[in-house]
Amino acid sequence: MSPLPSNSRVVIVGGGIVGCSVAYHLTKLGWTDVLLLEKGRLTSGTTWHAAGLIGQLRGTRSMTRMSRYGIELYSTLEAETGAATGWKECGAVTVARTPERMTLLKRNVATARSFGVEAHLISPAEAGKLWPLMRTDDLVGAVWLPGDGKANPTDLTQSLAKGARTGGAKLVEGVKVTGFDLRNGRVHGVRTDQGDVTCEVVVNCAGQWARQLGKLAGVTVPLFSAEHFYIVTRKIEGVTPNLPVLRDPDGYIYYKEEVGGLVMGGFEPEAKPWAQAEVPDKFEFQLLPEDWDQFEILMQNALHRTPCLEKAEVRQLLNGLESFTPDGHFILGEAPGVAGFFVAAGFNSGGIANAGGAGRLTAEWIVAGEPTADLWEADIRRFAPFYANVRHLKERTVETLGLHYAMRWPKQEMQSARPLRRSPLYDRLKAKGAQFGAKLGWERPLYFGPEGKLSYSAPGWLDTMCAEQRATRRDVVVFDQTSFAKYRLDGPDALKVLQRLCANQIDVPGGRMVYTAMLNRRGGFESDLTVTRLDETSFFIVTGTAQASRDADWIRRRIGDDRAVLTDVTSSWSVLSVMGPKADALLRAVGSADLSIAPGMTGMIDVGYAVALAARSAYVGGPGYELYVATEFAAAAYDALVESGAAQGLRDAGYHALDALRIEAGRRGFGAELTPDDTPLEAGLMYAVKPDKGVDFIGRDAVLRQRDVGCLKRLGLFKVDDPAAFPWGGEGLLKDGKPVGEVTSAGYSDLLGTSIVMSYVRADRPISRDDVLQGSYELDIAGDRVEVTPLAKPPFQG
Repeated sequence: MSPLPSNSRVVIVGGGIVGCSVAYHLTKLGWTDVLLLEKGRLTSGTTWHAAGLIGQLRGTRSMTRMSRYGIELYSTLEAETGAATGWKECGAVTVARTPERMTLLKRNVATARSFGVEAHLISPAEAGKLWPLMRTDDLVGAVWLPGDGKANPTDLTQSLAKGARTGGAKLVEGVKVTGFDLRNGRVHGVRTDQGDVTCEVVVNCAGQWARQLGKLAGVTVPLFSAEHFYIVTRKIEGVTPNLPVLRDPDGYIYYKEEVGGLVMGGFEPEAKPWAQAEVPDKFEFQLLPEDWDQFEILMQNALHRTPCLEKAEVRQLLNGLESFTPDGHFILGEAPGVAGFFVAAGFNSGGIANAGGAGRLTAEWIVAGEPTADLWEADIRRFAPFYANVRHLKERTVETLGLHYAMRWPKQEMQSARPLRRSPLYDRLKAKGAQFGAKLGWERPLYFGPEGKLSYSAPGWLDTMCAEQRATRRDVVVFDQTSFAKYRLDGPDALKVLQRLCANQIDVPGGRMVYTAMLNRRGGFESDLTVTRLDETSFFIVTGTAQASRDADWIRRRIGDDRAVLTDVTSSWSVLSVMGPKADALLRAVGSADLSIAPGMTGMIDVGYAVALAARSAYVGGPGYELYVATEFAAAAYDALVESGAAQGLRDAGYHALDALRIEAGRRGFGAELTPDDTPLEAGLMYAVKPDKGVDFIGRDAVLRQRDVGCLKRLGLFKVDDPAAFPWGGEGLLKDGKPVGEVTSAGYSDLLGTSIVMSYVRADRPISRDDVLQGSYELDIAGDRVEVTPLAKPPFQG
């Protein structure tokens, strides 16, 4: 054991593959004063018993880029460090037993091709040639990804550790972290059982202990351990070192070759969370007892797929702990509320595959001071403190592990640990037939009517949603948008802060609502939101439900020494959005005879016996108002609207209709068209950016630079020519036969009688708006080429 230094610029806690990768990449970026602390031995937590399957494809372009980088790293690391990694590019075969699964695989191939990942649709016979020991008579088809592979997790970690040491990092085993020195919202040091270490940055890479370690710093790291099983056989005739990885998701199983035998494991539909809420400190290089009853469904499916297992000698049924997160995505980034405290954990049994890229992205975030790519899918700020609830995590883990290989559908919702956060209208809307989805714990009505079947073609709720769309465009509807995140920024310097953070002009008269971007230094969207000026020193900020933690953290970190305080008032206000051409008539009928609020302005109005702050704004396009009503008055206000709304044809409407309507109106959405990798010029939102407002706001230089040199992608809006085709997002967009982008948002437009999509169009030279409108476009929908027409303006212009 090496002596512990008293100071280090960065302290990484956890010596698994992720911690070693972060240390390695920090040294590559020139940060050599790095200390990694491991309470046991390197790899002794989860890494040592991981299966070591390594794939390239993930759900977004930036995350796929991350995974592909990992493969590039693993393929060259042994040559760099001289330490073996066990990396082998053997490829991977995924098979489908059902037409529905084959549709999903075809969609994955389309996405892969759009991202530049080599992928091939193959027949059952071709799959059998690649994997001769497999039964294929019941298969519909398969996918072949030749660039996927496998590695030895322990060897790979030791190779990264050696590279980190060579770069100047210090790795110390046998040291337990017992606490942190936290002052003024920042980490200043680490306390251990062998002394304290002062530091600027801490990185929590503690794997299944990450939640427990985070609690010591007041940081919520929502993950929970579950038992994960695989068998290891002795040698089997016909198993060769180059045998591809095999996945049979309809059977919940995977295979890889190991020393002439097979490793076979999987993700059973109903998982087994670990009985204990916390993992013991000394759980090092340990396994749990065999559980053949829990493993039975995997074993039976494996015997069906690979009959050779009937006579194979099973050397071991391995039962190890793996940690899983509430949404199945991993956790990266600087924790809200504690500056300098980073997390890289919760890899949902994918840590080996993603450690290379995640380590680099974490290191880049530390060095740059903000993410260098769109990491929203994995960003720790997508969670909120209530995710620390152990019962919530345990019940959700049963579902998230089970969904790994389950058939997935568009608009599918998690079912466990619900309902949780509820609007005052929840019971009323449920009684009226609302079907709910959840976002950040909030129950939100998706549509009203019988539960509709999920499908990759026309969903069972389509007719209901279209009726809600028609009511919005012809009459009037009410959306319950109480889940909006809401904040007040108050203080003498509140305007100064917002002018620095926001790209639009915030120095406006009282009562005006301003739509604005908050940009990063690269000019990309950190958020889009509305700011209403209440008076000289007070502002009301409204942002998307999912962005609540992210936006609050972004603002608070940048207040600095200015005299301003951000207060979360989300639970204080309900939001009733009254939308449609008869919205004015309805609001006059409920008590607001003098409804003289100009577009973009706010004002107090009567709604039955209640009062509301009414903002004349409609995300769906056309006339409408967002009514901000104190929570305790929300039910009374809603009842008044319903009572008076019959004459105007008032209808309740849900988020499925809202999302389709906003696409029809050309409105962008954060996390879809607006991400940290997308700029206002690319997104067509320069009208909401004021470079000449007299303030050097964050991202201004990047915006001006891009305005001068042009951009290599532009957002387009497209009508799907075939009404029977249903895109759902992620489909590849082709221009003149060449991939140029992916669908960011898709919805069915009742107005057009077909689907409508948004997608960025990429080019290898600066591209103009007119360029987007030229050429022949198609979508790759599960392997079928479907023509789409670029639109010069949104179809709804209300």
